[in-house]
Amino acid sequence: MPYPLPNFTTRLDGQVAIVTGASAGLGLRFSKVLAAAGAHVALMSRRLDKMEKLADEIRAAGGAAEPFAVDVTDAASLDNAVQQVADCLGLPQILINNAGIPDAARATKIPLDLIDKVLDTNLRAPFIMAREVARRLIDAKMSGRIVNISSSAAYQYEGNGAALYSITKSGMVRLTEVLAVEWARFNINVTGIAPGAFSSEMMDGMLERVGEGMIEAFARKRICDPAQMDSTLLFLVSPASECVTGTTVRIDDGQGYR
Repeated sequence: MPYPLPNFTTRLDGQVAIVTGASAGLGLRFSKVLAAAGAHVALMSRRLDKMEKLADEIRAAGGAAEPFAVDVTDAASLDNAVQQVADCLGLPQILINNAGIPDAARATKIPLDLIDKVLDTNLRAPFIMAREVARRLIDAKMSGRIVNISSSAAYQYEGNGAALYSITKSGMVRLTEVLAVEWARFNINVTGIAPGAFSSEMMDGMLERVGEGMIEAFARKRICDPAQMDSTLLFLVSPASECVTGTTVRIDDGQGYR
């Protein structure tokens, strides 16, 4: 059967999608977008009250969502969380590895407990979540889409703090490339998005620390809106991206390459 012209649809009807870090920022937007496209969204975060509110908003708009309280730094709970989703909603075919935290410190200043927390949240958890989703899809002989949220910090670092954040986000790019190769034969596509400065709780905290002057250094002198990532997200989880795997898409509004 020939491909339609154009070969693109944003509908995700019948698919279950997991979004980590869903209670705020980019994860909140991603969850609403996937639900609006027809996916049944499993919202994952530690903040159950915020997720319940988000689930209510999604349902009021005609979508489907269920909250699952998960601390991604607790590795043992991640396998259970994926199984809970599978038992309650069906096998997840979409995973958005979005949960992440900054360290806001130079390498010599970051305390050991924060090193562990950043590594666990930004790199170990996405690997475990991807593995747990992928192995279930492989066992069921089902295709899937995994999207890892990296950052433009993976490619540039000015030396002013958040050293480990930059390292872990670079690791997310490599994680995407490696898992894409390993799982291509199972029709599981692994891709990434590397946002620049987008409005979020994390960005608000950065602006409080460094001031609004950072915006003036950008070519377009603005902070982007998460809505401007909708089209990339939907492309990467849609059937139209069937041949796209292993790549990370930079969305940084021309804010700077190093």
